[in-house]
Amino acid sequence: MGHTTTASTKVLSVLALLSGLLSLETIQLAFSHGNLDHDHVVGCVEMERKALLNFKQGLTDPSGQLSSWVGEDCCKWRGVGCNNITGRVVQLNLRNTNSGMDLNGDAEAGMHALGGEINPSLLSLTDLSYLDLSMNDFGGIQIPHFLGSLEKLVYLNLSGANFWGLIPPSLGNLSRLSYLDLKNVYFQSNESELHWLSGLSSLKYLNLGGWNLIKSAAYWLQTVNRIPSLLELHLPGCSLSEIPLTLTFVNFTSLLVLDLSNNVFDTKIPTWLFSLKSLTHLDFDSNNFNGALPDAIGNLTSLQRLDLSLNNMEGQLSRNLGKLCNLQMLKLSTNKFTGEITGFINSLSECSNNSIETLDLGYNELTGNLPDSLGYIESLKYIQLRENLFQGLIPASMGNLSSVKELYLSYNQMSGNIPESLGQLSTLVVLDLRENKWEGVITEAHLANLSSLKEIIIYKDSANISLVFNISSDWIPPFQLTYVEIRSCQLGPKFPPWLKNQSELTTVVLNNARILDVIPSWFWQLNLQLEKLDVAYNQIGGRVPNSLRFSNTASSTVDLSSNLFEGPLPLWSSNITMLYLRDNRFSGPIPLNIGEVMPLLTDLDISRNSLNGNIPLSIGMLTELTTIVLSNNQLSGEVPDFWNNLQFLYVVDMSNNSLSGTIPSSMGFLSFARFLILSKNNFSGEIPSSLKNCTAMISLDLSDNKLSRDLHTWIGENMTTLLILSLRSNSLTGTIPPQLCSLSKLHILDLSHNNLSGQIPQCIGNLSGLKSRLTEEDTVKEEGRLQIVAKGRLLEYDSILYLVNSLDLSDNSLSGAMPVELTSLTQLGTLNLSMNHLTGGIPSTIGDFERLETLDLSMNKLSGPIPQSMASLTFLNHLNLSYNNLSGKIPTTNQFQTLDDSSIYEGNAGLCGHPLPRDCDDSDQRPRITKEDRGDEDGGLGEKLEKLGFFISMVVGFAVGFWGVCGTLIIKESWRNAYFDFFDRVRKRFMAFLRPMFVRKKQPWD
Repeated sequence: MGHTTTASTKVLSVLALLSGLLSLETIQLAFSHGNLDHDHVVGCVEMERKALLNFKQGLTDPSGQLSSWVGEDCCKWRGVGCNNITGRVVQLNLRNTNSGMDLNGDAEAGMHALGGEINPSLLSLTDLSYLDLSMNDFGGIQIPHFLGSLEKLVYLNLSGANFWGLIPPSLGNLSRLSYLDLKNVYFQSNESELHWLSGLSSLKYLNLGGWNLIKSAAYWLQTVNRIPSLLELHLPGCSLSEIPLTLTFVNFTSLLVLDLSNNVFDTKIPTWLFSLKSLTHLDFDSNNFNGALPDAIGNLTSLQRLDLSLNNMEGQLSRNLGKLCNLQMLKLSTNKFTGEITGFINSLSECSNNSIETLDLGYNELTGNLPDSLGYIESLKYIQLRENLFQGLIPASMGNLSSVKELYLSYNQMSGNIPESLGQLSTLVVLDLRENKWEGVITEAHLANLSSLKEIIIYKDSANISLVFNISSDWIPPFQLTYVEIRSCQLGPKFPPWLKNQSELTTVVLNNARILDVIPSWFWQLNLQLEKLDVAYNQIGGRVPNSLRFSNTASSTVDLSSNLFEGPLPLWSSNITMLYLRDNRFSGPIPLNIGEVMPLLTDLDISRNSLNGNIPLSIGMLTELTTIVLSNNQLSGEVPDFWNNLQFLYVVDMSNNSLSGTIPSSMGFLSFARFLILSKNNFSGEIPSSLKNCTAMISLDLSDNKLSRDLHTWIGENMTTLLILSLRSNSLTGTIPPQLCSLSKLHILDLSHNNLSGQIPQCIGNLSGLKSRLTEEDTVKEEGRLQIVAKGRLLEYDSILYLVNSLDLSDNSLSGAMPVELTSLTQLGTLNLSMNHLTGGIPSTIGDFERLETLDLSMNKLSGPIPQSMASLTFLNHLNLSYNNLSGKIPTTNQFQTLDDSSIYEGNAGLCGHPLPRDCDDSDQRPRITKEDRGDEDGGLGEKLEKLGFFISMVVGFAVGFWGVCGTLIIKESWRNAYFDFFDRVRKRFMAFLRPMFVRKKQPWD
């Protein structure tokens, strides 16, 4: 009910709920929506006829809605209803029925809308009880004050009629008013904007949807609580943020419908709500209600519709939900509910009068298996359980759901065989089983009785195919599908023959289905009006005819990527917006008229084929283009200068072709471009300065060309959003501008293989993007590729490019020392400074790199020892320090135990230890001080000063040693006597020890 019903249904429902609200003749008026019974006895009152004509004169009526307002009897006029006895006008129903529920800028609806002014002549209709001007267009005028004087009004509907300004407080005088709908009336907010409602003592239906009640946040509930007769309250989208958790006294206990959807409440469910025992409809959709769903929800036993979706609620679902046996719709999707649903579903299935049709628990964190009892709630028509954590099998009992029309079990962790019992669901229209872990075989039995089926979506959560379709080639399905999407399942090797009689298809997706076939001619002859054709990632060959037809009423997508299609590029309908033909065997030139035949293209990817020739000028006619990928072909010639017409381009990839000439300056008009990839071509000249207008750029890859001149400073000044900058393998000269250090988001910088000179800027430590790790959400996924030297070889990254942090300045003429600031880039994964002229030592803080995997400092003039801190580089798996002037012992701890290839260290004559063949002695373990360490290239002043210092130290040492001993003995006599006495005693003992060795012992013959 409420804002989702048509006007007539809404009135019908409200009046049915308000039995006795209006007199019998008023109810007849509400149902008529036009003239009352033309057999009335009394004619129109002349004064009221003139009043209606005056009212008409103030209106604009572009479609002649009031053309019947002629003649004497106004009771026969369109939208006018009279009392059969008195002849007085009691109803004026001028609702714009051509508008649907909203104008919403609908030009056709606007053509039928009344406009102009509301003439006060309506005051002459003194018995008027029903006034409906809804869904017209009164151009922003204010609601007339005089409406508050129509004291017999029972029904007033001005919704969606483009009224603006202040709400006249006089409306509060309508004490008989029972139905008030002011939805989408744009009033000027003020502090007392709702106080006039207190005068509407008979009000039973109130709809203020779309009002901005931010200034009424503190008292709105107290105001409506003063209306005890209220049966329906609709306040959706009113910017309400406050709702009391408790009320001292609940006055509107007869409330049947409460709609507070699309507000900004950030609190728990209020407790006073559970005293509204008559509630049949409760809609809290799209707020920020949090906390658990109270068990007291089971008190609302009259509930028929409960919508708490799109909130922030959590905890397990209360079993008491199963007590709501009158439920027809339950929507709890997009919350954080956890736990199993078995208890709640078991209770609900036990209701003897079960009438629930909609069960929506999608987008939560619910776990466990689906209970068998779910299959015994036979009233279910719509089951939405997608994006949870359900596991296990689909219960076979779900084959009992004889009324179910839509079943969504996608994006869970369910597994096992799909039960054949699903094939008995003859009323099923939509079956969505995508992104689970299905396995086993699907046969005709799974589809046997699905006579109502229109949409089937089945695919696994990975490319590991374990679900096989085994359907005989002569099987004829009982259904006529409009939508089939089957991915990562084995349909092949033949193109599925059971599609042969499916003549109503609008979407065909057979992606990664192991089809090794050509698309049979019968498929092309089905005369389908397609909106989407996707047979990517198979091995389908043959030529694609131009006869394929696409729907004229919708944008269409074609994806034939990663197959074996051959021949020239096909051209199809003018309404195709996305065309993906990459990674096939298409050959020949790009059709010259591609921009004329398919002018609505937004995405064009024809990469990885064998296309040749020039880029057609007609591509400049694709003014809606956002993505163009022409890479990995054999295109040649210069790039046309048409880019000023393609200002919405987001991705441009023309890499790996043979394109030549200069990069067009008109590419500077691509102000929205985020990926510009022109690598591996023959572009020459300088990087056009017009590219500085591309301030949204994320990836700029101009590598492997013949670009020359200096590296521009504006790259760092204007492209501040860059994540990737690759200019490798060109002929760029000059120094690295310090402005590049302003690229704080950069996580790949490759300037290698150029002719850059000078020092590495010390500000390189400002590249804060290399101090943090990107996540997939931080960057924009793009199906391009980038080659990076890492782990000692050229690697190509695509889908995980956001994980790479790399700095490559190799093969230039850079000089000076390695800036110690480099080591502050703690999340760097690859650092390559090889083949330069760097001098000095490796910074001792090099161990600060937390995730360094590749370090190449080879072929420089680095000297000194290998810092011990390098042993802490636990992620390091590729190291090259060869051909430098390093000395000392190679560390042997931690990561160095795995880096045992001697080529890592060769060309360093001063290094010793494992894995080199030269062992270290004590002297070898002392660091060697070289001329480079001292800053002397040729034994100059530094060497002379060193020798002078050596001689001075020897003289000072001798003087201190000699006079420290001899001077003391000369000055102090007692010390001198003691010293010589001691020396004399030592001499005597020494001679006594030696005498036997020199005195000959007497022999017998003497």
